[in-house]
Amino acid sequence: METLNARTGRRGREDPDVEAVLDDLYTTPPSDFVARRETLALAARTAGRADDARRIRAARRPTLAAWAANLLLRSQPEESRQFLELGRALREAYHALDAESLKDLSTQRRHVVSALSRQTAQLARDAGQRLSQPVQQDVEETLRAVLADPDAADQWASGRLVNALTPPSEFRPGNAPVAKKPGKRSRPASPSPARSSKDELAERRRARQEQLARAREAAEAAEERLREERARQADVDAELQRARKRTEQARRRMSAIEEQMQQAREKYRQAENAQQEAEEHSRSAADALAQAERAAHESAQQVRRMSRGGT
Repeated sequence: METLNARTGRRGREDPDVEAVLDDLYTTPPSDFVARRETLALAARTAGRADDARRIRAARRPTLAAWAANLLLRSQPEESRQFLELGRALREAYHALDAESLKDLSTQRRHVVSALSRQTAQLARDAGQRLSQPVQQDVEETLRAVLADPDAADQWASGRLVNALTPPSEFRPGNAPVAKKPGKRSRPASPSPARSSKDELAERRRARQEQLARAREAAEAAEERLREERARQADVDAELQRARKRTEQARRRMSAIEEQMQQAREKYRQAENAQQEAEEHSRSAADALAQAERAAHESAQQVRRMSRGGT
């Protein structure tokens, strides 16, 4: 199958990876999905990537819950990885644990799913989408399905869910390791049934303890990560509030400055009008003075002429 790199080399220019384009598309809010899909498909077709354009156009718009689950995976990769590891550990341990251990793991599972669900709702709000209660429940169902079902975990790990997932009625072990039957070399030359039964029980107990330890370790790591993220989110929210307060203070100062500037502009216009009036008065006075000077000069000349004539 031809790779994108091969097609890139033949055309002599770098094209975007269609997988990355699809990953980005599936984090686009559902309300903008179709328009974004058509824009990306048109760009691929214009660039001569007809196959990529067909793949992009064939992408189905996700439901709001599926989009939120995709957003969680892409926005929190480390936390999502730990969640997937927790699911693997739980599925491996589920069928081998006693009732008390299962109760502990079920409690941890509920805490992790609830915390991740709240974090998903916050990510959605940050992206401009508010999740209703039914949608929030669909997100929680999807997260529970990821923990319980390996197929659901694979679907979520792709980051391209189209619909919310439904958890199975019970945990599915998936690719959980199967205890190996001892071969001939591991058996004693003449094993007794009682000894074989004790060894088998001991081996199962050791396997259960190891599986339980892995499951608990994964759950604790996921919960610790969630605590860190909640603390980080609290810091971000506090900084956001401080930034909003500073913005409001700056807006008020700007409003006051704008009002002062408006007053200053009005005073400037008044002063400018007064200056124009004064300049007009000055020109009128100058004209009147010139006329008076001419009249005085003419009168003086007339007096002198008359004085000479009398003499």
